[in-house]
Formats: sequence, C-alpha cells, structure tokens
Amino acid sequence: MAKKKKIGIVILHYKNIKDTKECLKSVSHAEKKDLDVKVFLIKNTPKKNLGFAGGNNLGIKKALKWGADYLILLNNDTKVSKKLFINLTAQTEANKKIGILSPKIYFEKGYEFHKKRYKKADLGRVIWYAGGKIDWDNVYTNHRGVDEVDHGQYNKLAQTELASGCCMLIKPFVFKRIGFLDKKYFLYWEDADFCIRAKSAGIEVFYTPKAYLWHKNAGGSSVGSALHDYYMTRNRLLFGFRYAPFRTKLALSRESIKKLLAGRKWERIGVKDFWLKRLGKGSYRSNQA
Repeated sequence: MAKKKKIGIVILHYKNIKDTKECLKSVSHAEKKDLDVKVFLIKNTPKKNLGFAGGNNLGIKKALKWGADYLILLNNDTKVSKKLFINLTAQTEANKKIGILSPKIYFEKGYEFHKKRYKKADLGRVIWYAGGKIDWDNVYTNHRGVDEVDHGQYNKLAQTELASGCCMLIKPFVFKRIGFLDKKYFLYWEDADFCIRAKSAGIEVFYTPKAYLWHKNAGGSSVGSALHDYYMTRNRLLFGFRYAPFRTKLALSRESIKKLLAGRKWERIGVKDFWLKRLGKGSYRSNQA
C-alpha cells in the first residue's frame, strides 16, 4: 500500500474568529482520500503579531518539521471546495515541473467588487484570481479574470508570473532553494516577492483551474483603509526598488515625493518608513489610524 502524501496546511488567524471557524469547517469537510492532512493554525494577536510573512513562516517550519510533502498556505477568510486538496496535489503529481501552484479563486457570494453587476445565478462564479501578472511599468499586481463570471475561459493549466498567497501550494524543495517569505514586507507583496525569487531560481509557478475555492475579499484591510495605505505604499516601493527596471524606479521616486507632499496620512508614513528602512511591522499602529 502506497504511503499517504502528507499535506501541511498553514492558516493564520487574526481577530476574526467567525471567518477562521468557517474556513476550518470547510477544510474538515474537504475530501482527503490518500492524503494525510494536518492544519497548522497560527494565531497572530495585537500584542504578538508576526504579520502574514512571519506567521506563515512559523507555520511552514512546523509543517516541514512534521514531514510535509506539500505545504499549502491558506487564508482564513476562504471556503475550500470539496476536492481542493485532492486536485491540487494530483496536478503537481502529474506535472513534476511545478514548484508553486495556485488554484482558481472565486469571490465568496456578496464579497464581489461590483455587487450590482451580476445576476443571482452568477454569484459564487465571479473570478477573483485565475493567474496573475505584474505591471512592471507601474509596479502593480493584476489578477487575470478578476470580476469576470466563469464560463470556462481560464480552464487550462498555465504558467503564471504571480501565485496568490490567498491559496498557494509549495513543494518543500522551494524553501531549501530560496528561503521563506520575506518578513520585511510583514503584510502585502510578500507573495509576489516569493514568486519572483522562485522564478529567478528556475522554479516554475503555475495556475490550475482544476482546483478552486471562494474568498471573502477585503474586510478591515480594504482599499483606502489606514492599514492598506501604509503597507501597500511602503511595500510597493520595497518590491519596485528590488526588481523593477531602472526607468520604473525613477518614476517610483517621483511618485513617492508626491505622496510625501499630498498623500493620505498613512501613505505619507509608508513612504517615509521605506526611505528610512523601517520595515517589518514598521510604524503602523491601528490605535493611531
């Protein structure tokens, strides 16, 4: 009898216990035929918050010590499909080139960006992620298919520039080759950085439509919030100055000056902290927002 593949699922919890419980419930109900699945729930708290990068790194190390054959990073505000884990691992077994793999991700019903755009029958089939790419001229990440109703238009396995940290399967050798998520980001852009480092090391990153889940997009870190302004501003600069072309770096420099002069409060602080190298958790404090 073949030995079961060990799947370590890393889930971060921070404040919203309802989402975490619903996520764990969907994980417990998912099929696990021929898989040995173990969840590593990492709790971030206001007093001890390791961020997305640090919290996931802690869970990853625990899963590797357990002997996981595959690591899956999974947001706590998701609901997985019945065959998510079976289909993700089957896809990687069928294609040995894959080092990192993200599934198709839908908006959970009621969490779409444009709620009035869709028919009732379309809800639950509106795409949030079907592969990703980076706009290197402006340093923004883009999800392929976002806001589109799924009609099978992205139903082919494909290499992708950007896997999503919302749900990402990673083979253990990837960590041995490139290390873990970079804690300098704390929150946002760490998945893009991880994928760029992986691809630079010859590791192939893929998107698969054969596995899927639903995501409760946004919440307290939505666009325009103080937290979003701070970490997206600071970390976009960190990522851009690491990897973008020289002309884009010049544009980012000019843009950062404009934000220092006329940006929102936490955009200004984010720019300042980037230039002063206040990385990791940085200066952001929710009670000062």
